[in-house]
Amino acid sequence: MSDEWKAPEKAQSGDDKSWKLLEKTLLASVQEQRRSRRWGIFFKLLTFTYLFGMLVLFSPLVDMEKSATRGSHYTALIEVCGVIADKESASADNIVGSLRTAFEDPKVKGVILRINSPGGSPVQSGYVYDEIRRLRALHPDTKLYAVISDLGASGAYYIASAADQIYADKASLVGSIGVTAAGYGFVGTMEKLGVERRTYNSGEHKSFLDPFQPQKADETQFWQGVLDTTHRQFIASVKQGRGDRLKDKDHPELFSGLVWSGEQALPLGLIDGLGSASSVARDVIGEKELVDFTVQESPFDRFSKKLGASVAEKLALYMGFQGPTLR
Repeated sequence: MSDEWKAPEKAQSGDDKSWKLLEKTLLASVQEQRRSRRWGIFFKLLTFTYLFGMLVLFSPLVDMEKSATRGSHYTALIEVCGVIADKESASADNIVGSLRTAFEDPKVKGVILRINSPGGSPVQSGYVYDEIRRLRALHPDTKLYAVISDLGASGAYYIASAADQIYADKASLVGSIGVTAAGYGFVGTMEKLGVERRTYNSGEHKSFLDPFQPQKADETQFWQGVLDTTHRQFIASVKQGRGDRLKDKDHPELFSGLVWSGEQALPLGLIDGLGSASSVARDVIGEKELVDFTVQESPFDRFSKKLGASVAEKLALYMGFQGPTLR
């Protein structure tokens, strides 16, 4: 009897050893996979670092090669594309940096701002406008020409008005000298849904732009005054920049926010002639070779700025605030 009962114990002991062996094999396999993944990640990072380093290393050499092929003189080209706003490609920092580099280059015979923008921040546009006038005073022999392609409206025209001359295509859209600030009102929707808005402020008018609260007459009047003040600043800058070239400064619709085609803008004095960047470089400046001085941001910089701007925009929308815009 005792021998018969010992046989199952031996079998069970053998099973335990098999399971332990299997467990060790599986653990070893998992560990090996983890090591393989770690090494794979390491080599990918190493490859990325190598490629990034080569890009940084050889970028100056490419720029030097481009510089070596340039003629004795050339026309500087600076692109103003998209919305004029902080952290965008058409930010004041980017445009001003390009302008300074172009004006300080002794080989630059003239500077062209090629504009295709609906406008944007009055602050950013004002920065560029002031810098253009400063650089023109420092370098009187270097002329700056604004060339509007598809669109040069609001803040974009604000910038253009500081140039020595403005050119556009006959079908370009020019003008829109006005200020806007937009938002939404959700008061009626909240009432239908039975949602109660609760705000806690220190300051009587702190939440006057809250889209979830009804408008008050005195706050609406105040905000309109802010927009009117910005509009007057815009008009004054355009008159200062264009001077007597504006054919009728008292035209009832000139500063109403309307936009004109290039053909219509010419007799109004909003532009000085019809042409493209290449034709202005060739026929006006007298140097057809165009060299791009636009600040070129790296993909990483663009991603970082987009991320920061997106967070700020979402926060502003959550707070119910959107500042004045030259559009």
